[in-house]
Amino acid sequence: MIFFKNLYDYRELLKTSVLKDVRGKYKNSFLGVIWSFLNPLLQIFVYWFVFGKIMGSSEPNYVVFLCCGLIPWTFFSATINRNAFIFIENGNIIKKVFFPREVLPVSALTSETINFMISTSIILAFVIGYHRFTIYVLFYPLILFVQYIFTLGVSFFVSSVTVYFRDLQHFIGVFLQLMFYATPIAYSIDRVPNGFKWIATLNPVAHVIEAYRAIFYNGTMPDLFSLFIILIIGLVLCFTGYVFFSHMQKGFAEQF
Repeated sequence: MIFFKNLYDYRELLKTSVLKDVRGKYKNSFLGVIWSFLNPLLQIFVYWFVFGKIMGSSEPNYVVFLCCGLIPWTFFSATINRNAFIFIENGNIIKKVFFPREVLPVSALTSETINFMISTSIILAFVIGYHRFTIYVLFYPLILFVQYIFTLGVSFFVSSVTVYFRDLQHFIGVFLQLMFYATPIAYSIDRVPNGFKWIATLNPVAHVIEAYRAIFYNGTMPDLFSLFIILIIGLVLCFTGYVFFSHMQKGFAEQF
């Protein structure tokens, strides 16, 4: 497939782009990579205080429950937000230099994946300190792979459409905010009224988060059937998204 050939032929560019992104994220910052831990910890504290203390969530070990949902969600939303701007931010390069355009969204997703893997150590720290550590954490690479494929498929659509319709960038921000509350991150899916559970059922990210929560919080095997369905959806999105992306990228340079 042309997609894999392009990535292989330009693997050094992809590697350089990812490393530059990871290293440059906190360049000239006093705390540097420590922000990879501080940012999610601050988020966890805020949501723990609001939903755990003020609203009185009854979930045991709520901070562990929360970070199992919030950190994977942050990975997904940060990737989509970044890829909504990825070609616009690199418009000058696109006009002057030829390279496979798919390198940019793949690079953004891969660098966010590395940040997520670093942040996962926070989940592990809470699990070891406040909860229980089980062998089911070995399913982590599988869940991450499924999330990567699904997010890549969404990224192809988002990154290409926003080049032509800039207002979509703002809509994505609003949509992700609504999707955050429609996803069982700060609350258990069991607390969703029966009349609204279909929203979580049709939400692929909800199934991914439930898988992370299963291995880290519940100490059980994730729902492999749900993961298989999300993987199939992700592969379909990747294929159709790349075909759509390949068609749309022909006019990228003219938009800048």
